[in-house]
Amino acid sequence: MQSTDAVVGKSELPEAIRSRNGQLEPFEWYAEMRRSAPVHFDEERQHWDLFRYEETNRVLTDYESFTANRAGSENATDDDGAMFQTMIMVDPPGHDRLRGFVNERFQPGTLREYQPRIEELTEEVLDQIDGENRFDFVDEFAIRLPITIIAELLGIPAERRDEFKEWSDALVARPEDGSESSIKRSQERMQWAQQQMGQYFAQLLEERQDGSGDDLITLAATTEELSRGEQVGFCMLLLVAGNITTTNLLTNALWCFEERGITDAIRTGEIDRKQAIEEVLRYRSPIQSLDRVALEDVELNGRQIREGDVVTAWLGAANRDPELFDAPEEFRPERSPNRHIAFGKGVHYCLGAPLARIEADVAFDVLLDRFETIEADLTDLQPLRSLYGLESLTCTIEE
Repeated sequence: MQSTDAVVGKSELPEAIRSRNGQLEPFEWYAEMRRSAPVHFDEERQHWDLFRYEETNRVLTDYESFTANRAGSENATDDDGAMFQTMIMVDPPGHDRLRGFVNERFQPGTLREYQPRIEELTEEVLDQIDGENRFDFVDEFAIRLPITIIAELLGIPAERRDEFKEWSDALVARPEDGSESSIKRSQERMQWAQQQMGQYFAQLLEERQDGSGDDLITLAATTEELSRGEQVGFCMLLLVAGNITTTNLLTNALWCFEERGITDAIRTGEIDRKQAIEEVLRYRSPIQSLDRVALEDVELNGRQIREGDVVTAWLGAANRDPELFDAPEEFRPERSPNRHIAFGKGVHYCLGAPLARIEADVAFDVLLDRFETIEADLTDLQPLRSLYGLESLTCTIEE
């Protein structure tokens, strides 16, 4: 689960990586920019782009100089609505109030108690694939499993997963291009999704004020720390961020494993599964960038950032910075330590990082135990128009 400053931030990609191949493999461009212009102003997008770990770390951790709240930027729109009322759009001290009431639910120890249920849900999703020898890993597994899990934690019916995905996709998809009509269509879809989700969760919050449940909606409905608008924003955040980022972690993991021919080694334990997943997070981070807004004039690597400027921190570039990682362009599943920042850094470090890690670990444990072989077809891959991931990934399996 990752923050919706990335999830909701839908600014156009830099021209250099707008092509299909640029979106699938932006890493050569990252490397060139790290060498030649580590702090770069993009005139077309009116964004500062950061490519090194040092500056990215500074921007993500210095909340006194950089804010996650895009309302402070000239690029903010009125369409963001309830998303501005969440923990990931508010800096301390308000951030602590919005996040504190739910922190305990997402601690690794608490989530480990839920792990057997995640295993059961994974088996149930895979049961629907039984009897097939080919299936779309994205549509039939990587999407279904995270939505099913976050729906259960929220206390909403997973059977509405198609609707939940439609809402989520509308909130994260970038415009098809930079044209006014495309941007307008994207904003209208986002408005529609926020309205649908807002109405849905407002009704559920009203119904669960008695506190009789043990789900996250009931927790939000009964806390005195949040206003009703903040409660709605919290539920929207968990549904969206709790499924789409993990979907792409699962997809990118199989992509990496197939690309390196190490799936069987992970199955047998020759390669440590947890370490391999950490390397996926570094090597093909589901969130490639996070936006911040400068709260004051700041100098970064000799460049002057002005108050109100939008700064894009490229996590995917920082995670391949040779100043921090040996052989950063190589996928090394045994890499340790692995100080990637795929889940962000500082006060806005992803609340759901422990859940995403457990989901991915359990998913591949159960998946590789269920199927004797699983081979992914890496030809003709198509990138998403939102996060870093794939539209589909066809797999051939044998039980």
